[in-house]
Amino acid sequence: STATSLQAFKKRNDDARRKLALLQSQPTSVDFSKYRSTLNNTAVVDEIQGHFSRFRPATYDVGRQLKAIEAFEGQAVKSAEETKGRVDEEVRALEKTLGNIETARPFDELTVDEVAAAQPEIDKRTEQLVSKGRWQVPGYKEKFGDLSVL
Repeated sequence: STATSLQAFKKRNDDARRKLALLQSQPTSVDFSKYRSTLNNTAVVDEIQGHFSRFRPATYDVGRQLKAIEAFEGQAVKSAEETKGRVDEEVRALEKTLGNIETARPFDELTVDEVAAAQPEIDKRTEQLVSKGRWQVPGYKEKFGDLSVL
């Protein structure tokens, strides 16, 4: 997921920064005169000093990677804001539903007309069943049993 990817990237970035700070705190100069006085073969020291003085670390253009990271971050922020909007909308709908539940009258106090007004499809289904001569709801006996007097 996006959050996991961002956390992993942040961890790698923090690790690299820590390692860079540690390496920058270490001395970078070499005392070649100490090696010349210690070693008999000073030609080797001269050769190494020449390589050392000519050495230039490779530089990398990280602009493209930084742009890609910024674009990814922008997309992640946009996605997070969209998700936040959807979640806020859902929370408002759930709060409204909860309010309706808390203020609703108990089911046993409702009249048939009030139930039919709240759910018109119940009234339509009942009219269909009665027009076809069916006086019982399909599946009622299977679910609740036969309540007729024996």
